[in-house]
Amino acid sequence: MTVRDDNRIARGFLLLAVLTLGLACLNLTVGSTRIGGAALLRALFSGDKTGSAARIVWDIRLPRLLAAALLGGALSVSGFLLQTFFANPIAGPFVLGVSSGAKLTVALTMIFCLGRGIVLNSWGMVAAAFMGALLSMSFVLLAAGRVKGMARLIVCGVMIGYICSAITDFVVTFADDSNIVNLHHWSMGSFAGVGWGALGTAAVTVCAALACCVFLAKPMGAYRLGEACAAGMGVNIRRFRLALIGISSLLSACVTAFAGPVSFVGIAVPQLMKRLFGTARPQIMLPACFLGGAAFCLGCDLIARTLFAPTELAIGSVTAVFGAPVVIWTLLHRGGRDSA
Repeated sequence: MTVRDDNRIARGFLLLAVLTLGLACLNLTVGSTRIGGAALLRALFSGDKTGSAARIVWDIRLPRLLAAALLGGALSVSGFLLQTFFANPIAGPFVLGVSSGAKLTVALTMIFCLGRGIVLNSWGMVAAAFMGALLSMSFVLLAAGRVKGMARLIVCGVMIGYICSAITDFVVTFADDSNIVNLHHWSMGSFAGVGWGALGTAAVTVCAALACCVFLAKPMGAYRLGEACAAGMGVNIRRFRLALIGISSLLSACVTAFAGPVSFVGIAVPQLMKRLFGTARPQIMLPACFLGGAAFCLGCDLIARTLFAPTELAIGSVTAVFGAPVVIWTLLHRGGRDSA
């Protein structure tokens, strides 16, 4: 890499860091109750959490902010892994039905447990979502072996997603118990329900998955050159592909378990990061996608809860408004080519 490339990468990470920090501050201060800079600093660092500003910050806004950043980054990295696996820029957990499969199994598990008075903890939700994500991905991979061309595969993934979403909506709509009916809010997508306990579970899961991604960075670089080239460099293709699918499904499942379906982040953010940094190297793209996804979801969540306050928008609707144009631009820019 040239000095010019290094400078571009450094500027890109600086921009993302400043943008993420700025959006984090806005998420803490802006809302139905505005909190000034001095009040925010006192709430964060004084140690007194009994005041109204401190309770708003620590009980509501800070866990929601951290959830948006952590889960947004995880979803973006998941999308990048799937795009690497399928060598297609519009492959993502939402488009391929992975998120919808996770949503279905979480909803069914919660309904089963609530109907019998069983409390489902955070780890149980992640496990249920992971099983659903793997099940959906299995159908996609099965379709991949029978259809020719990525366009048809993407359509199969979209149809799987629609089927899973339809079953989920049907089950949630006709649930009798009032606690189960409240699942409708989660099924629309929101970071509001993520408390400190769930955030800890999500952080452990995401950090473990990201640590695995670090070890896959070099094989991913070789895999982008083609399977034959990667195999020649000593990459075990079968194990690598299984690891890529497993980690991507785990990241997507974690997001869906706690925030519900969040659309287009896994497709749009990796494309924006490739443009910003001018490279697709996994060593650069993995941290870039995480920071980019965090900033993207922080901005979208800020809009979701403040634009029509006190009415709150579903986070998936806001991410779709900003993410879908990026996908359209990507398709037009590629001129209909199928490879990444």
